[in-house]
Amino acid sequence: MTTTELIKNIAKSEVLTTTELIEYAEQKVVSRTLAQNDYLTLTLFAFAAGEGISSHASTGDAMIQVLDGEAQITIGSDKFFVSSGQMIIMPANIPHAVDAVKPFKMLLTVVKPPVIG
Repeated sequence: MTTTELIKNIAKSEVLTTTELIEYAEQKVVSRTLAQNDYLTLTLFAFAAGEGISSHASTGDAMIQVLDGEAQITIGSDKFFVSSGQMIIMPANIPHAVDAVKPFKMLLTVVKPPVIG
């Protein structure tokens, strides 16, 4: 029986420390995709201070779980500051942006609606 790897780029059946799964890089945004399909994406990110992801919209709800540091999240015209241990949902189809106030690590979960047709 062949099995499809649903979660990738990470050890299985092993205790892991989330913040150690991705490292900061000077003047960069580093990402590590853990799962990706038509309905769900799980990605770890590490942002150097001052780095970010420009405004864009997604067809799915996007949840940021802050693992380390501090970021400014813009949703529509509203700005939010989030830090380690906090989370925020960026609703589908509303422009949002992410900017690192300090070096910042997050787990991004995007949940998309089913494709009909």
